[in-house]
Amino acid sequence: MKKYLVILLGFIFIQVGTAQQKKAALEAKKKHFLAEITRFKELKKSASKKEKSLLEQVEALNAEIRATKNLIQLTNSQANILQRKIKKNTEQINHLKAELIALKGDYAAMIRKSYKSKSQYNRVLFLLSSENFLQAYKRIQYMKQYANFRKKQGESIQKKSKILKVLNAELKEQEVEKKKLITENQKVKIGLEKEQEQQRLLVKKIQKNKNYYAKQIREQQRKTRSIERRIEKLIRDAIAKTNKKAGNRKNYKTFHLTPEAKKLASGFKNNKGKLPWPVVKGRVVKKFGKQPHPILSGITIQNSGVDIETNKNEIARAIFNGEVSTVQTIKGAGKLVQIRHGNYITTYYNLENITVKEGDRVTTKQQIGNVHTNSATKQTIMKFLIFENSKFVNPQKWIYKM
Repeated sequence: MKKYLVILLGFIFIQVGTAQQKKAALEAKKKHFLAEITRFKELKKSASKKEKSLLEQVEALNAEIRATKNLIQLTNSQANILQRKIKKNTEQINHLKAELIALKGDYAAMIRKSYKSKSQYNRVLFLLSSENFLQAYKRIQYMKQYANFRKKQGESIQKKSKILKVLNAELKEQEVEKKKLITENQKVKIGLEKEQEQQRLLVKKIQKNKNYYAKQIREQQRKTRSIERRIEKLIRDAIAKTNKKAGNRKNYKTFHLTPEAKKLASGFKNNKGKLPWPVVKGRVVKKFGKQPHPILSGITIQNSGVDIETNKNEIARAIFNGEVSTVQTIKGAGKLVQIRHGNYITTYYNLENITVKEGDRVTTKQQIGNVHTNSATKQTIMKFLIFENSKFVNPQKWIYKM
């Protein structure tokens, strides 16, 4: 019985410790989402001061709505976890109550029986009525065991009562916390409805001036394409330089590979879908390839890599072992770093505080700089591209869970 109680107490404390760890992780996520919502609200506010940035307002509002939905989903998860814990605690409490009732019943019966024969006279008679010394000895041992059993039963009742008290206190705390989460969620949902209505009105306003905003989008796409052409030229130049060094002057499309470069390329290729993110924390805000504009219907945008939004001063890091082939500043793209992995090139731009130089050997997850934060939009976005020779490939197929 004592061993069972120790195990039960230990199990409860382990549960509490694990629950605390999960709670801390969820609270950290919640803090992140709340920080995102605050930042998007500030971005929306600054964008609303100028009419030409109406698209920025909607984009900020869209991001705010996504973060709010994430917050609601997270709070629902917290409430569901608490509900499961409350159910489990209730079951444990009911089980302990039943055990305690049975234990107390047994103990009461034992006390009554003991009371009837509690006098020293009765005990002496009980011993003297023994037929022989062996029987008298056994009766003495029985009385000792009986007294010891009574003591253990009393201790068991005390311990189970303490466990019950702990579980009841925990249950009350969980019920209060669950009510608090539900109230929070209701407030957030009301805010979400307001944001969605604001989004609808802004989109309607944009649709009325669709040609004006479509022109803005085309201009932005033109600038992006101009940057990408410069990056493509850097790749072609790198191929030409490598092949010239190897004595192959005619091939400008694929890298000449040494045995070492082949091994590196093979390692890179074999890790397709398992490569780490180029930032520790981030989310893709613009995917690879052709896609409908998130606001203006009928408008298609093209992205040759992915746009990753991250935290201010976030570290940019190499996704695989390789050699730094290019470090440049490109107008409209900030600072750029390219790393060669055999016949694969990874490109990271909109960086600052570059920590590598051309010719450096880098290892997986090594810091190469920091992601730059736009002073006007307050957004911290890194552009990330992968080339196989001179061909753009989809980074989302190469990076783990991107």
